Amino acid sequence: MAEPIRIANASGFYGDRLAAVHEQVTLGDIDVVTGDYLAELTMLLLWKAKQKSPEKGYAVTFLRQMEATLGEIASRGVKVVANAGGLNPAGLADELRTMIEGLGLSLRVAHVEGDNLLPVIDDLVDLEVQTLTANAYLGAWGIAEALGRGADIVVTGRVADAALVVGPAAWHHEWRRDDWDALAGAVVAGHVLECGAQATGGNFAFFREVQDLTRAGFPIAEIAADGSSVITKHEGTGGAVTVGTITAQILYEIDEPAYRTPDVVAHFDTIELSQIGPDCVEITGVQGSPAPEL
Repeated sequence: MAEPIRIANASGFYGDRLAAVHEQVTLGDIDVVTGDYLAELTMLLLWKAKQKSPEKGYAVTFLRQMEATLGEIASRGVKVVANAGGLNPAGLADELRTMIEGLGLSLRVAHVEGDNLLPVIDDLVDLEVQTLTANAYLGAWGIAEALGRGADIVVTGRVADAALVVGPAAWHHEWRRDDWDALAGAVVAGHVLECGAQATGGNFAFFREVQDLTRAGFPIAEIAADGSSVITKHEGTGGAVTVGTITAQILYEIDEPAYRTPDVVAHFDTIELSQIGPDCVEITGVQGSPAPEL
């Protein structure tokens, strides 16, 4: 049985703290650094950028973060998974390869596409307005396959936010597509991580109880083979990881307890949280069931 995989988040939105990638990679041991850059408004911003320069359409700040950190990523053997590809993941992958070559490094870059529905949107829905972007939420298995084929950096377009964490966990632990409970556990960990420092106090109503939220640390999930996880952060960083801060983020942007993703339905009413140490919260008991049918 493989050891837990240590997955860090370094971006909760396009425009999040630029230094966070370097911090997560260098302040302690991690296996994977992930970043979530996309929201509905972001897709519009990327569409506007692509209208001005057709080769763009991705999160350009991600390139700045990579340029500052690629040497450390290569020397430490850290994998990178991010949805910064936006509307042009292939273009971002090409830019990364050029950057890597220019720095004299040896890193393999892959991209995941297939989320763009714009060419077929008129066949799917009857709209009376101009459609600028139309993207499906892809799941985790394209990411897992890219890592399995030796990629060091995987960039995607629109994927489910938690897929950025589920993909590396599924790859590392060699989960099957019907390991529902393990996948569901990783979805919960991914949901906690996806918005960055919201999990370390930024989404906590009692924020006056949290120290140093001016520079909160970004969260890390240590995901075990059974899908259980421990949420933590690098020692010495701001913010806090408590049952309260994690509960606040678990309840963020959900509907019914049956949380649907492209890979699995995670039943949030089965989550069990335990404070097992300073800035360490264990997530156990998560049950999963098959993903919704298309």
